[in-house]
Amino acid sequence: MNRCSPLTTSPRLLLAAIGTLAVAATLCWAPRAIAQSELDPEVPTEATLGGRNFPVGTLRGKFMVVAAPEIRLDGQPDRLSPGARIRSAENMVVTTGAITGQNLLVNYTRDPAGLVREVWILTPTEASVERASVPRPFLNFWPFVASSGPRDDGRTPFDQLPKFGE
Repeated sequence: MNRCSPLTTSPRLLLAAIGTLAVAATLCWAPRAIAQSELDPEVPTEATLGGRNFPVGTLRGKFMVVAAPEIRLDGQPDRLSPGARIRSAENMVVTTGAITGQNLLVNYTRDPAGLVREVWILTPTEASVERASVPRPFLNFWPFVASSGPRDDGRTPFDQLPKFGE
């Protein structure tokens, strides 16, 4: 004997399916809307000149693989994150052994730990476009880091240190 009639269960299933689709649609479309609103159409990007479209927050620098995962960015020692991807000017994945010792102009992103996560070797066309995020601080994923302002060098007297909010 069937105690659940099909008329009582189908509206519940229909409401659950509609709710699930609404949540999925919201999650899929919200990041794209935010990313598009951050782009300024008047500022030229690499994509407007026929290059690749790089993510928001991408930095530019001189890149050299010393001995993977050890690298040098703008002459300073740094590290690649585990699973880091390096893409050539033709947008093909490149191994670190193929470019060891070469000084290359690249765009790159960092992961939350501060390690270099993605690297794109630039074409001459892409290199001619200025990046808006070049003067950003080391931890470019953290929005509350001040890019400039008073800093303590360790020898500043206490009464001359910057106050909270400066």
